[in-house]
Amino acid sequence: MKYPDEDIKVGSCIHEYELTREKYLSSRITGLVSPIMNSSSFLLTGFSGLEQQYPWISIPFLTIYAMVLSGNCMVLHVIWTEPSLHQPMFYFLAMLALTDLCMGLSTFHTVLGILWGFIREISLNSCIAQSYFIHGLSFMESSVLLTMAFDRYVAICNPLRYSSILTNSRIFKIGLTIVGRSFFFITPPIINLKFFHYCHSHILSHSFCLHQDLLRLACSDIRFNSYYALMLVIFTLLLDAILILYSYFLILRSVLVIASQEERHKSFQTCVSHICAVLVFYIPIISLTMMHRFGKHLSPVVHVLMGNIYILFPPLMNPIIYSVKTQQIRSRMLRLFSLKIY
Repeated sequence: MKYPDEDIKVGSCIHEYELTREKYLSSRITGLVSPIMNSSSFLLTGFSGLEQQYPWISIPFLTIYAMVLSGNCMVLHVIWTEPSLHQPMFYFLAMLALTDLCMGLSTFHTVLGILWGFIREISLNSCIAQSYFIHGLSFMESSVLLTMAFDRYVAICNPLRYSSILTNSRIFKIGLTIVGRSFFFITPPIINLKFFHYCHSHILSHSFCLHQDLLRLACSDIRFNSYYALMLVIFTLLLDAILILYSYFLILRSVLVIASQEERHKSFQTCVSHICAVLVFYIPIISLTMMHRFGKHLSPVVHVLMGNIYILFPPLMNPIIYSVKTQQIRSRMLRLFSLKIY
């Protein structure tokens, strides 16, 4: 038999439970959309729907990263230890190999961490730091490729003044300028990411952090970052590409004046490696940009794969290209392998 007092107590307990539950849910939702999300973390995206195959997918990625690290370290070692390669062309090649090596090091812990199940989230500070290095190294690679185009122009069009123009002190200053240009100008928008409020779903589009990805998740005023990033791309990547094309126009015009067919072939041959490196760098960037613009209907797996190609393809291919197409590098590497075998 129930008494009225018992009904009142039960009803009161239920009411208190409902109030407590609503407050809890409200606090959880407020926490998700609160401006104080700068201390939160973001979810990295792997190959959605293929989680069961991650152990197998990790094998080619591990192989690629091993090739990236070993290949670029090998190029640096050969240039460092071989006195005959202490020339401007190979100094710039060492800059390119160092850039590619750092690019591999900046992403392998998140890419492989997802595939091995060690990492699923990344903090805001770590995400900002990773995006800073990825974009800075991309601009640095573009600057190095432009410098290498200038090196080829001087070597072919003005060979008598080559050693006087590209002195060691001037090469050192060029290297400092490349680093400063690549990392100084991207600092303002990257630092600005720290002060944004992130109220959208904290799910990144790739296995690593990119500036545009964080902008997509922000609910603050992002106009400065958007316009600044656009201007930065125009005055770095686009301008570098135009100047590289112009340098090869001048090289082509100079080479066509040469009467001897053999000399023409020899001049073009010295540029093949650099042309391949330029294509390896710019084709993935253009493809990824076009896909983000026109391929929104594509599977997320395609976006993740294309993002990884953009990050890994140049560091993977550049050591292979220069080992195959540059006779000095190829002969030293073969000698190094023969010493290891015997």
